[in-house]
Amino acid sequence: MKTLLPHRNAIALSYCAFLLLVLLLGGCAPKSYVVLIPSPDGSVGEVVVIGQKGEQVLTKAGQAGALDGSALQVEDKQIKQDFGDTMAALPKIPVRFLLYFKTGTTLTAESESLIPKIVADAQTRPAVDISVIGHTDTLYTDPYNNQLALKRATKVSELLTQKGLKANSITIESHGKRNLLVPTPDNTWEPRNRRVEVSIR
Repeated sequence: MKTLLPHRNAIALSYCAFLLLVLLLGGCAPKSYVVLIPSPDGSVGEVVVIGQKGEQVLTKAGQAGALDGSALQVEDKQIKQDFGDTMAALPKIPVRFLLYFKTGTTLTAESESLIPKIVADAQTRPAVDISVIGHTDTLYTDPYNNQLALKRATKVSELLTQKGLKANSITIESHGKRNLLVPTPDNTWEPRNRRVEVSIR
């Protein structure tokens, strides 16, 4: 009985399990094995491979274990040969951008300069889904802040579209003064809360 037992980092484990499945179905190596690769953010989890010949605990990127539980040394060249196409096809990790406002719907110069970068990142992904969420600080009333946050999110969405953004879907939301980045009491001026969050998946 051969099993993979997760310990930490579900992303790394899911990548390993997927690579294992491809290898077993494809039969692209004389000996079936599992290899631990880093998540897109560089972190590495842990996988235990148990088989008839023992148990191998994989904790470092590039470590491999044969499905029968025996130790296995695999060169980087072999890993790339066996799994290169599969790793290239893995989706990119989602990213989030924060854009800040001077007042009203006027972006800071630094945030405005991020617009082309957001569009460029989106262009590297197939079937892009974009989420644009507007926020305010705690000045003024809830109805006012809800409307202002929606105007901010809409403004950013329009700027992205004008710069050539093509997305599978764009969701625009207003959180008003809910979900503050910096917790403050009511009627507090806080520039870091006057923001729009753009998430790309």
